[in-house]
Amino acid sequence: MVTKEQVLESLQHIFDKTYNRRLVELGLIRDIMLKDGRVNLTVVLTEDSEALKGQYRQDVEEALKKLGVQDVHIRYRVISDAERSETERKLQQGESSDKQHKHQTTHAPAPGTSPILSPESGVQFIAIASGKGGVGKSTVTVNVAAALARQGKKVGIIDADIYGFSVPDMMGIEERPQVVDNRILPIERFGVKVISMGFFVEDNAPIIWRGPMLGKMLRNFFSEVEWGELDYMILDLPPGTGDVALDVHQMIPQSKEIVVTTPHATAAFVAARAGAMALHTNHELLGIIENMSYYTESSGEKAYIFGRGGGAKLAEELHTDLLAQIPLGAPDNHPSEAEYSPSVYKAESETGHIYDEVARNIIDKLSR
Repeated sequence: MVTKEQVLESLQHIFDKTYNRRLVELGLIRDIMLKDGRVNLTVVLTEDSEALKGQYRQDVEEALKKLGVQDVHIRYRVISDAERSETERKLQQGESSDKQHKHQTTHAPAPGTSPILSPESGVQFIAIASGKGGVGKSTVTVNVAAALARQGKKVGIIDADIYGFSVPDMMGIEERPQVVDNRILPIERFGVKVISMGFFVEDNAPIIWRGPMLGKMLRNFFSEVEWGELDYMILDLPPGTGDVALDVHQMIPQSKEIVVTTPHATAAFVAARAGAMALHTNHELLGIIENMSYYTESSGEKAYIFGRGGGAKLAEELHTDLLAQIPLGAPDNHPSEAEYSPSVYKAESETGHIYDEVARNIIDKLSR
């Protein structure tokens, strides 16, 4: 039997766009009623938007399905002026309290934390996030990492998309890590050290774990892998704002973030949640990468297949930079090449040049 507490816990990842806070934290999930396996609840809106209602419906239904709830009824109402004033008053009080205690809590490493997670390690952490799947987040991850390595930097990748791991395949990695003196040695490809759940799963078997197990595996990637000396650690996050993304935000308060979207307005709207989560947890946004921005015809003309403007609009909304617009396409790589990869662009290619510019921009931003 599902309880109200379980319902609220399952909805912790859903953020309000106006205040960049969780709906549950703001008290905007109300009137929860459980009867005969059905859940009724009210979502209080800070913005009267049909698109927002649709997104909340999808988020709530997906979350409750994981609890085994198939029948969900959601009511919506717009927040009253009095409720809005009270919400803003509480937020102001909370921010004032946070400032008083920030020096005691920010960047404090947890007991038993791996040395690489300590701010004193000198490693720059960059999380690559997206609001939804299918926008090319992992492709951006491997190419940003390879481009940073081409700039002479020591780079690692943690494929933290534990359910949807794809980095090894994208980089053309077929071998498995070795264990030496009880330490896992990551696989190195294109000058990048890589660890992924894909190395430890046979025959592409599905991962059926709950949040705590995912968090434990992620911590193992930090504590049990012999990373050696690194300048940058790139984390390929799962899409959305679920358990693993929350773990990363809690484990690595010093991490920066890049949000990947496509030019489509809806994709950018969904991606805004990932950006809002970063801002809410005090993670600096390095910028937005708009993937699949256009297709270059044989004539040289650009065809904007998925629309235009989503990346720029998202960057404006999150008060950050649009780092790049990546064209739609695939690397011109051949399996007979010594270091073949289906997804990493060569430095001399048009898209490779774009990623090199992104890498230089990242280095410049993080060296200031």
